[in-house]
Amino acid sequence: MELFLQGASSLGAACVLGAYLALHRNRCNNTNRLYLWANIVGAGLLTVVAVADRRVGFVVLEAAWALISMWTLLSTKGVRGEAEV
Repeated sequence: MELFLQGASSLGAACVLGAYLALHRNRCNNTNRLYLWANIVGAGLLTVVAVADRRVGFVVLEAAWALISMWTLLSTKGVRGEAEV
């Protein structure tokens, strides 16, 4: 189980940080589908890890991050394409 949690946290962090880097390097905008999906998947994985570790503050943070990204994806229907600026 520990190996799974370590892998999930590493992959989750890579997704969130990769999306953040892409946004700040103008590779996408904040309604780009790939950007939003990277945040949803990354924050979702980090939520699972936080729940397993019983870290209430991180559960709230990561779950909110995932839900806000999902809400944005659904409300804007996500911009198609990878280089929408």
